Amino acid sequence: MGCAQLLDLLGQGVWASLTGGWYFDPHQSRFSNTFHLYLWLSLLGLPLVLHLVSEALPGHSRVALGLYCCTVAVLFAVIKTINYRLHVMFEEGEVIQQSSVAQTDTENTDTYFLRASGSISKIDLSVRPKSSKSLKQAVDHQMYNKPKSNTQTHLSPSSTVGSDEHWTTSGTPKDHESCEDEDFSEHNSLSSALSLQSHHILSVDSSSSSVSQSCPSPDHTCSHLQAQRDVRATSDSFLKVIPCLIENQKQYDQHIDGDCSEKTHVRVLSVDSGADVVLSRTSRGSPRQVPNESNFIEFISLLESINSSRMNAGNPTVWTCEHREEGAVGGGMIYFFGFWGRSSAHESSVDIVEEKSNCRQSYRFWVLPGKWVQIQYDRLALLTLLDRNQEIGENILAVCLAVLVALLGFTLLNLGFFRDLWVLHFCLIIASCQYSLLKSVQPDAASPIHGHNRIIAYSRPVYFSICCGLIWVLDAGSKCTRFPSSTLYGVTLISPENFGTARDVVIGFMHCFPVIFLLGLLPQINTFVTYFLEQIDIHIFGGSAATGLISSLYSFSRSLLAVVLLYVLCFGAVKGPWDAQHIPVLFSAYCGLLVAISYHLSRQSSDPTVLLSLIHTKLFNELKARNPEHPLLENKDALPEKLRNSVKEVLKSDLIMCSVISLLTFAISATTVFLSLEPFLGIVLYALAGTIGFLTHYLLPRLRTQVPWFCFSHPFLETKEYREFEVRDAAQLMWFERLYVWLLCMEKYAIYPAVILNALTNDAFSVSSRKKFGIHCDVLMMTVAGMKLLRSSFCNPTYQYVTLSFTVLFFQFDYRNISETFLLDFFLMSILFSKLWDLLHKFQFVLTYIAPWQIAWGSAFHAFAQPFAIPHSAMLFVQAVVSSVLSTPLTPFLGSAIFITSYVRPVKFWERNYNTKRVDHSNTRLATQIDRSSGADDNNLNSVFYEHLTRSLQQSLCGDLILGRWGNYSIGDCFILASDHLNALVQLIEVGNGLVTFQLRGLEFRGTYCQQREVEAITEGVEDDEGCCCCEAGHFPHMLSFNAAFIQHWLAWQVTASKYVLEGYSISDNNAACMLQVFDLRKMLITYYVKSIIYYLVRSSKLEHWLSTESIQEALHPYTAWNYVDRDPAVFNVNIDEDYDHCLKGVSRASFCNIYLDWIQHCNNKRNKPVRSDGDSPLVTLCYGLCILGRRALGTASHNMSISLESFLYGLHALFKGDFRITAKEEWIFADIDLLYKIVAPGIRMSLKLHQDHFTSPDEYDDPAVLYEAISSHQKKLIICHEGDPMWRDSILSNAESLLALRHVVDDGADEYKIIMLHKRYLSFKVIKINKECVKGLWAGQQQELVFLRNRNPERGSIQNAKQVLRNMINSSCDQPIGYPIYVSPLTTSYAGTHQQLKNIWGGPISLENLQLWFTSRCISPVIQEVWYPLPELYGCTTHKVSICKADILDIGIEGGYQFKIITKKDKKEIRRIFFTECYIIWTWNTPPK
Repeated sequence: MGCAQLLDLLGQGVWASLTGGWYFDPHQSRFSNTFHLYLWLSLLGLPLVLHLVSEALPGHSRVALGLYCCTVAVLFAVIKTINYRLHVMFEEGEVIQQSSVAQTDTENTDTYFLRASGSISKIDLSVRPKSSKSLKQAVDHQMYNKPKSNTQTHLSPSSTVGSDEHWTTSGTPKDHESCEDEDFSEHNSLSSALSLQSHHILSVDSSSSSVSQSCPSPDHTCSHLQAQRDVRATSDSFLKVIPCLIENQKQYDQHIDGDCSEKTHVRVLSVDSGADVVLSRTSRGSPRQVPNESNFIEFISLLESINSSRMNAGNPTVWTCEHREEGAVGGGMIYFFGFWGRSSAHESSVDIVEEKSNCRQSYRFWVLPGKWVQIQYDRLALLTLLDRNQEIGENILAVCLAVLVALLGFTLLNLGFFRDLWVLHFCLIIASCQYSLLKSVQPDAASPIHGHNRIIAYSRPVYFSICCGLIWVLDAGSKCTRFPSSTLYGVTLISPENFGTARDVVIGFMHCFPVIFLLGLLPQINTFVTYFLEQIDIHIFGGSAATGLISSLYSFSRSLLAVVLLYVLCFGAVKGPWDAQHIPVLFSAYCGLLVAISYHLSRQSSDPTVLLSLIHTKLFNELKARNPEHPLLENKDALPEKLRNSVKEVLKSDLIMCSVISLLTFAISATTVFLSLEPFLGIVLYALAGTIGFLTHYLLPRLRTQVPWFCFSHPFLETKEYREFEVRDAAQLMWFERLYVWLLCMEKYAIYPAVILNALTNDAFSVSSRKKFGIHCDVLMMTVAGMKLLRSSFCNPTYQYVTLSFTVLFFQFDYRNISETFLLDFFLMSILFSKLWDLLHKFQFVLTYIAPWQIAWGSAFHAFAQPFAIPHSAMLFVQAVVSSVLSTPLTPFLGSAIFITSYVRPVKFWERNYNTKRVDHSNTRLATQIDRSSGADDNNLNSVFYEHLTRSLQQSLCGDLILGRWGNYSIGDCFILASDHLNALVQLIEVGNGLVTFQLRGLEFRGTYCQQREVEAITEGVEDDEGCCCCEAGHFPHMLSFNAAFIQHWLAWQVTASKYVLEGYSISDNNAACMLQVFDLRKMLITYYVKSIIYYLVRSSKLEHWLSTESIQEALHPYTAWNYVDRDPAVFNVNIDEDYDHCLKGVSRASFCNIYLDWIQHCNNKRNKPVRSDGDSPLVTLCYGLCILGRRALGTASHNMSISLESFLYGLHALFKGDFRITAKEEWIFADIDLLYKIVAPGIRMSLKLHQDHFTSPDEYDDPAVLYEAISSHQKKLIICHEGDPMWRDSILSNAESLLALRHVVDDGADEYKIIMLHKRYLSFKVIKINKECVKGLWAGQQQELVFLRNRNPERGSIQNAKQVLRNMINSSCDQPIGYPIYVSPLTTSYAGTHQQLKNIWGGPISLENLQLWFTSRCISPVIQEVWYPLPELYGCTTHKVSICKADILDIGIEGGYQFKIITKKDKKEIRRIFFTECYIIWTWNTPPK
């Protein structure tokens, strides 16, 4: 970090955080710094002076309060209104041009200059659009008139624009000079075209009421005509320049084939800043475009916030307009249009010219209707002066918050909470909160994003208002003496002393506001609301994590609604005393409804998006059905429909299950079993829950992990795939997985509900006779505790047995006298243990990170900070406890051993929804696809594999977690999936009952050195380590050595599964240069290319149509002669064309037929209706013409240099992605474009696959029959396309069997072509569970370091490898631009109903349709089989009129050995028919035939 960067950090970061945003910036103007200073002093001094005056004049405090609030309201309203109006003025206002003193009366206008070096003529253009908005409106209504002449274009004076405006433009040919030593520019076609024409002068007076009309002359003189015009017509007139520009563009296109162009750029600038402005564009891959009605808007842009700069370069080609104004910051509004020319082999350099015209630009600011003032200012200077609020609502909110801060703050001053210097300190806090609404701290220490954050500006005033409100309420409570005496665990909850203590704590917290905001301990307000509601829903109502602000509001609202409903029932049940032998019916109904609602809420996701989408689909399904052929439905993503079906299945299942659960629970509760068997039933249930929980969540997972208890080298319970070298099938279902599932079901759905209902019944019986906290409070606590414990047990009972065991031991044996009720004890202990688990994880992370024997210093600062962290261990312990209570990350400062607490975050952690957007042909321009190969880098192309991995996890993750294949899991856990190529971090965000919401972050295939070292650490085996301290003592069989066991204990991660099977793709890439280096191999590729073209042509259903098309036959007439020879030396070569004729020096029809006639006839014989295929047939002529065209397209794409390997590969890749450059000689193919798209394009792609197969079987394809079958097979099973084609992604996501592509990668100076081959198979992953506090801490540290501390060093110490915590891999998975993952998935929900093996254990989802099918298959169909099968032997099939056979019976749901099979809705009618048919057969069975 340099000195200048450190000074910026101290000024813009540290000092601005202390003051709320004010700091001295030497880069800003004197006016800006002065305004900021006096504004901040005013906000500081106003409350201080008024408070001192109110204290000196008792009884006037309310007057001072009113005066202060009114002053603040007026001040903020005026500032916000002016700021908003100025921004509107810059966008839509009228621009006023002030003339220079040096201009004459006839030239009283601002002039825009265009200059070009060499032979390029000068153009003086004086056109000023009114504004960008009016210009765009003019473009929308403007119709372009095509000029009629190529050398001279006239817009006659009689053609009027607006009222009296006339335009004339003319041109005279002029010779141009050659410029062979200059680079070709990709944006210069228009300017070069102008250079080929005569000098044009177009001048329109924009300030006076005159129009100047120009005509060409040798000395470039012109006469001006005076006329009145309208201001708005100027922008319309501006468009009249376009016709001549289009015509010049066409002339240039005709001339460019023979001559070279000069490097020029065309820009029109209107600059309102006070500095030189340079505008240029790079020339990579820009197409040649001509403005028209559809794309001209793209050429007219409004550029904001342009910093003033001066640059020097060789070619003066940019128009500039400059004036100097002291104190103004560069930048402003720029109107420009540019025209792109033919692309060249080199990039154009930045071209600059500085023209001093001393022109000033100002704006018309309307104060009142008819009254306006002239403003000379620019947008960038205004942005540095004040923050912009884009909406009117934001301005109103800012004014209201400023007044609220003033009201609450001054009220606390008047109440006397602050004395002496604390008054000044509190006024400073008030000023900082108000000032942040005008000019906030950017970036803030708690800002999650780079750049300007609009939300963070409201954090200080909102937190200030909340704290002031709390102080006000707590102070009122401390003065009240009428509180009921209530104690909980011996502690008095409500008392004036407690309120006073809480008030003092909040006051002290407010005094620490400057330091708190400097350290970033309070998040932006939307993050805080999400976190607060999520914590309440998790710890109070038993919910799961939220996925955003809307999700947290939705989860909290539905939980609150459920509590209110249950509270009403419970209140009616316990308001009167009970009899021990009789339980009220209302309480039994309450218990049944409590369990059913808790079960239903545990099965629902916190994100309502899919549910709302399902409702929307049901409501508007008819509208969608009316247009089934919508073009967007072809590539429709199947994932949303799968999610909707899963949610629909869950809702149908819950409808039945909740009814059954309610009735069953009602019946059990009404039997008084819980009261009559107390306390023996409770002891049995506690022991059973503890035993099954220990067996399910501790013993079985430990026996299945890779290194059980960090002592053994192999798992005791091995899967079938564990010993396999390569996995070929899906994971097999093992006996211990079935045992784990049934134990988990028994624990979730039987034991814990019984434990909670037992405690609930006994507590309700006690409350009915003795109200401890009052009837309302007791009922509320019972309802909340019961629902929370039930939902937690249904969602994730992993650590529930530990909490239950400790609650029983602590309150039943150790401290029985302080126990309240078991339900309340269990409820509070569940909250406490969740915090203790977080504290344990934090201690493990810290101790592992700073352990001296595995120090991984990434920089000199780390070595410096290591010894200083030792004396601060007590402070570290306090921070760990506080961060565990608040669920905040504990972050290593700059990656060192010094830890600090970050701000609170929800479980999702990242505050914005960052998802990777793949770049392909569906979202890029056509020119970019042709010239630059959009997304041609490994990271973008490889991201689709992580997307496919996400889809695979969406189908199987929830089921695999329930089967225990990932070990124990909970909310917020993080795992790494590691295989040969794929390394992904998976974060579990929401864990429900039968659903899991997760997010996958894919890392680079070829990561950095640090990433590779950490990948090696997690993939290498530890069973071969034989070290013991400093010697090689070996180890016992099947156990780890001492050193290996010691190292495993000091890691923040653990391998939970070494052979996790998931469906994916095996990726193989071969270097195309190696496979085509030899001429013989290239000749083989061309041969397969020609044969593939012939195959697709002959197999086409349109062949007969093409053979009968007169235009095609007429164009191919020269090819019918046997003596026709194509001697193009740039296309045909003896080295690569097998049908090359040495004597004729080209490819003749005779040589073509000599090689390929047998193949043509073989393909023709495979047709259903063969056509004539002899040597003189039209079929052979068409084949010959298409093959010539295909090879010429390859030669053209190779720049007619097919002999060169690089050029050949370039042309091959161009044709592979569909870039066919058709010459004028071959334009006959446009008679039917399918000849190109369905014949030639698939041919080049199939030839690449055949060339690949040639290496495995060199002589196999010499047989036409074998080659024909191979092409047919590849056509059916193989997807061959470019990776930028959307079909590539759609095929992968739809699980295509095999895919092939040719990839061009330009990375780190390497220009490579690779043949990518994908095969669908089952992949084996290692599952590594990481300490979730380690992940959160490293993520938070990276965000603070890059956003607030502004560390831009790519080799910073915080991302260096640390194998014990996987520091580099975790930091690489952060959201961009903090990290650099190549793929970040959206939040994806996996449901248990989509896991096939889980269905085999406990069946599919329960619904009315499935119950009907099950009843039919289990009860009726077996009887029918036993009755019907003997009928043919007894009576014969003809004796019955009913046509039914064994296959019909099997369709009902019996498949083979009575296995249940789900039938879709379409089969309902058929099922009913068969059902009644069977009933008829049963009836007729009792009546023998006569």
